[in-house]
Amino acid sequence: MVASGVATAHKVKGIKTFDLQKNMKMENKMIKNVSFFTTDDGCKIAYKIDGDFSKPVLVLSNSIATDLTMWDGQIEHLSKYFKVLRFDTRGNGLSDAPVGDYSIARMALDVLELLDYLKIEKVHFCGLSLGGFIGQWLGIHASERIDKLVLANTSPYLGPAKRWNENIHLLKGGADVTYFEGIFIGGWFSKAMIDKKKDAVRPFREMIRKTSPVGLAGSYAAVRDADFRKTDTLILNKTLIIAGKYDQVTKAEHSEQIHSVIRNSELIILPVVHLSNVESKAEFEKLVLKFLI
Repeated sequence: MVASGVATAHKVKGIKTFDLQKNMKMENKMIKNVSFFTTDDGCKIAYKIDGDFSKPVLVLSNSIATDLTMWDGQIEHLSKYFKVLRFDTRGNGLSDAPVGDYSIARMALDVLELLDYLKIEKVHFCGLSLGGFIGQWLGIHASERIDKLVLANTSPYLGPAKRWNENIHLLKGGADVTYFEGIFIGGWFSKAMIDKKKDAVRPFREMIRKTSPVGLAGSYAAVRDADFRKTDTLILNKTLIIAGKYDQVTKAEHSEQIHSVIRNSELIILPVVHLSNVESKAEFEKLVLKFLI
C-alpha cells in the first residue's frame, strides 16, 4: 500500500471518462487454476487453493494494486502445512472492480462469504498492507471465524483523507494507472532490490499495470476511511505483527501502535521496506510458520 506522493494526471489513450474505465478488461495469463464466486452484492471474486485439503486453512490477503500471485514465493513452503486459500481483493487482480468507493468492511465480508461458499468454518488469516486492514476488521468483528491472525506491514489508520482523495480524483479523471507504478514500487522495495533484483520486482510492475483504475480508486477510498485505532483493542485472537524497519507508509510505529492495544500479540520488525514476504522471503515464512504451527 502506498499513499505518499500524489501522481499527476496522465490520460489513458482512448479512455476519457471514469465510466469507460470500468469496462477495461483485466488479463493475467500467469494465474492458472483460478476459480470464481459471486458475493451477495454481485461482485465476482477470484480465488485459488493450494495444498492438502485435509490440513488447516490459511488465508492470504494481498496488498493494494497486486493480485494473489504476490504470494507465489510462499506457496511451496506454506502448502506443506496448510490448505492455502488466496483471493484477489475486489478491485484488484481478476476480481471485479465495481464503480464507487469500497470499504474495508465490504472487503472483509467478501472473505467471510468466500469461506461460507467453500464451507470453511475457521481459518488462520495472514494479511499484508491492505490485507492487514482486512485482517484487523475480521479480528474485531468476526473473531470466531479466525484462529490465529498475522498482520504484516499494515496500519490502524492512514489518514488524513486529502492525500487519498487527490489520487482518487486523478483516477476518476482518467489518470493512467501505470503512472502510479513508480510510487508503488518505490514504496514497496528498497532501492537496492529495485536496482539489483529486477526479475523479482518485474512481476509487481505488471500487477500494477493490470490493476483497474476503478478498482484502485475504490481501494484507495477503503483505506482512506479505515480507522481501527480505538477498536483494535477488541481483537482477542493470538496475533503476530510484522513490520518493516524502512517502511515509509505503514511505518514500524504503526505496527507498534497495533501491538500496544492487542493484548495477545507479538511484534517483529524486519530490516525491509513494505513487501516483507518478498524482500525477506525466508525470514517471513519462518516467522509465520513458527507462529501458526
